[in-house]
Amino acid sequence: MPLLVVGISVLILLLLMTRLRLNGFAALLLVAVGVALVQGIPVATIPDVLSEGIGDQIGDTMLTIGLGAMVGRVMGDSGAAQRIAGKLLDAFGPRWVQVAMVVTSMLIGVTMFYEVAFIIIVPIAFTLVRVTGAKLLWVGLPMSIALSTMHSFLPPHPGPTAVAATFHASVGLTLFYGLFVAVPAGVLIALTWPRLPFVARLTPGIPKGLVSEREFTEEEMPGLGWSLFVALFPVVLIVAAAVTDMATSGESPFLHVVAFVGSAPIALLLTLCLAVWAFGPRIGRSLADVAASCTSAAQAMAMILLVIGAGGAFKNVLVEGGISDYIKDATDGWSISPIVLAWLVAVILRIALGSATVAVVTASGVALPLLAGSGAHPEVMVLAVACGSIAFSHVNDPGFWLFKEYFNLSVIEAIKVRTSYTTVLAVLGLGGVLVVEWVLDALGL
Repeated sequence: MPLLVVGISVLILLLLMTRLRLNGFAALLLVAVGVALVQGIPVATIPDVLSEGIGDQIGDTMLTIGLGAMVGRVMGDSGAAQRIAGKLLDAFGPRWVQVAMVVTSMLIGVTMFYEVAFIIIVPIAFTLVRVTGAKLLWVGLPMSIALSTMHSFLPPHPGPTAVAATFHASVGLTLFYGLFVAVPAGVLIALTWPRLPFVARLTPGIPKGLVSEREFTEEEMPGLGWSLFVALFPVVLIVAAAVTDMATSGESPFLHVVAFVGSAPIALLLTLCLAVWAFGPRIGRSLADVAASCTSAAQAMAMILLVIGAGGAFKNVLVEGGISDYIKDATDGWSISPIVLAWLVAVILRIALGSATVAVVTASGVALPLLAGSGAHPEVMVLAVACGSIAFSHVNDPGFWLFKEYFNLSVIEAIKVRTSYTTVLAVLGLGGVLVVEWVLDALGL
């Protein structure tokens, strides 16, 4: 049974990494090869399947994570991150630092991918930890939870947007209805989870090389205006491209330029150039000093990228092994509410495959035939699938490894923290979606 294969492979992976202390990159590849053999993928094609999975994942994340880490390190070494962190503390106070992270993350995360927004905000979170003396998860976890919620629940993120097209739903209405689900659920979990005993007792340190450990004086830091301008520069470019794409149609050179400049890698590359120009003199007297800062950030990211790439290989083996097709066939005959079915299929696929995108696309295909006669609103169906796709993030999800490595957690600790919060978010999301459907029916909309 394919789902049994997934379960056993996860247990073996945990054994390799916890009991045998095997490196995450090697452990993921070993388990991926084992699953490929069991699922009947031809031996001659297994290397290609692994390479394709690594290439797809690294291709999506390497430029974003690498450039984002360099921008973050330049801002940290120049004092710009400390300046922003200090102003957040002044505005919200140390007691409300978590609220500051949630508000910032939700505003930025509405239109930005989880990974991109994470890389942009995490240097500020690290600096807040160092300045306030708070625990890393106390500050960083609300940020991650808020970003996860925005990315998984709402368009214009890729999963919900793809499902909206399948169901012929309005992207604008999906976003509008989704905010009533995402914001309450995200805020509740973001402010609750760091306070839970099994999270509060964890005390990981900031990973080495990702943030400056120097504490700057008032005179050494750049002004708030420049610090915010550089920090928000990629946000403005990416948001502008997303809004332009939603608001316009057709082809023109201008739209192509906007899309190019607003793509995450180009936006971050331009931001890195801007940061070096604006803050470089504060780091050292020559470009070599700035280059050393960027090199340090890149070196710190090397193993993180390898592990994320191996996670992509594991995910691709599960997809190529036919597990998504098996789940789709098994759920075709279920006679339950299309909203609950869409959510449940997305949850099962997410557990089995790790890929939220594959989960939402497949789940929407299963639920689509039921939509016509059900009377359910297509926008609500989109939200149901999107909410299900966030559940049970674990070792076959490359995002799990990004979270684990940046917050310096063991595999078991990351499962306790991330897998639990993503699952509760999915359940709360389903409840919120059912309430939205009830309200729309009651209003006759």
